[in-house]
Amino acid sequence: MQKYQLIILSGYLIVQGIEYILKFINLGHMKKYGMDIPQGFEGYIDEAVLKKTHAYTIEHNTLSFIESLFGNVILLVFLFGGLLNIYNSWVVSLNLPFVLQGIIFFLLLSYTSSFLSIPFSLYSTFKLENKYGFNTMTLKLWVADLLKSTLISTILMGIILLGGFWIIESSPDYWWVYVWGFFFIFSIFMMYVSPYIIEPLFNKFTPLEGGEFEDRIREMMKKAGIRVSRVFTMDASKRSKHTNAYFTGIGKVKRIVLFDTLIQKMDQNEILAVLAHEVGHWKKKHVIKMIAVFEMLSFVGAYISFRMLKTDFLIDIFNIRDGSFFAKLILLGFIFGIVSFPFTPLFSYFSRRHENEADRFAVELAEKPESLATSLIKLSKDNLSNLHPHPLFAKIYYSHPPVVARVKKIYEMAKGL
Repeated sequence: MQKYQLIILSGYLIVQGIEYILKFINLGHMKKYGMDIPQGFEGYIDEAVLKKTHAYTIEHNTLSFIESLFGNVILLVFLFGGLLNIYNSWVVSLNLPFVLQGIIFFLLLSYTSSFLSIPFSLYSTFKLENKYGFNTMTLKLWVADLLKSTLISTILMGIILLGGFWIIESSPDYWWVYVWGFFFIFSIFMMYVSPYIIEPLFNKFTPLEGGEFEDRIREMMKKAGIRVSRVFTMDASKRSKHTNAYFTGIGKVKRIVLFDTLIQKMDQNEILAVLAHEVGHWKKKHVIKMIAVFEMLSFVGAYISFRMLKTDFLIDIFNIRDGSFFAKLILLGFIFGIVSFPFTPLFSYFSRRHENEADRFAVELAEKPESLATSLIKLSKDNLSNLHPHPLFAKIYYSHPPVVARVKKIYEMAKGL
C-alpha cells in the first residue's frame, strides 16, 4: 500500500509543481512585456499605471504563493503525517450517531481552515490592498463579515451535511442518486433565495433609477427581449475601490448588480454596454448550460464516489486505524482534486467562449458598441489587472479572454456592424 500512497503523493506534487511553474512563467512574461502600452489603451493607460500594476501583481502573486505553499504543507501533514488518523479516531471515539458524527467531523475542519486563513486575509486587506489604495474596509467591518460568513456557512453546511448523511444512512445502496438530487435542488433553491436573504446581509442594494438613464436601460432590455426583475447598485465602496458587475439569481429573481464604484467611474454608454454584456449571458443561456454540464459531471462523480466508498481501499492506502466513511470522503476529495486538474483548461475554454458570445451580443445590442471596449479598459486600469499574461497561463486558468485581445476583438466586431 505504500506504493499507492507514494503514487498519490507524487501526483499531487506534480500538479502543484506545474501550477507554480506556470505562475512563475506568467510573472516572467509580465516583467518582460509589462511596460508596453497595448494598442487601443493609449490615453487610458500610462507608464505610471503600468508600474503600479507591475508592482501590485508581483506582491499579490507573492502573497498567493506563500498562502498556497502554507496550505499545501498543512494539507500534506494532515493526510500523510498522521493527523487525519488522530482526528478521525477522536471523532469516532465520541460514539455519536452517524449523521451527527459527520456534521461535527466536517464543521470542525471547516472552522480550522477558516482560522488558518485569517492572517492572510488580514494582510491582504489591511496591508496589500491599503498600499495600492483599494481597501476602504474597517477592522470592525472585517470582523463583522467574518462572524456573519461563519454563521451562514455553519447553517448552510449543517443543512447540507444533515441532509446528505441522513440520505446515506437511510439508503446505503442508492444514496449516490438521492444525494446528487438533494444537492441539485438545494443549489437551485439557493440561487433563488440568495439575492433576497444572504447577499443583503453584507451589502445594501439600491434599484438603479434616474430619469433618462433608467429609460435607456428599459429600452435596451426591451430591445433584447428580456425581462430583468431589476438592475441594482451595490455599496461595494464600503469595502474596496475595485470595480465590477455581475448577475445573480435565476428565473423571476434574476438581477444585474453594478458596483457603485463602477457607476462612479464610467459614463452612461459604458454602463449600458456592461449591462448588455450581462444580458448576453442570459440570452445565450450560459447559466443554464453551465448548470447542466456541472450536474452531469456531478452525477458521474457521485456514482464513482459511491463505488469507491464501498471499499476500504483508501483507508488501507493511508493506514487509517478507525476507518470511517468521513475519512474516506476526505481522501476521495483529495484524489479528485488531482484527477480533475487536466480538465481545468477545458472549463476555462468554455467559460471564455461564453464571454466572447456575451461580448458579441453586447456589441450588437448597445447604442455605442465601442463603449464596451472602453469600459473594459477602465476596469483593467482601476483594478490594476495584468495586461500581459502569458498565453499558456491564460489558456489554462483564465475564465475571461485576456483583456487586450478582448478589447481588440470588440473593436473589430464594432467596425463590422
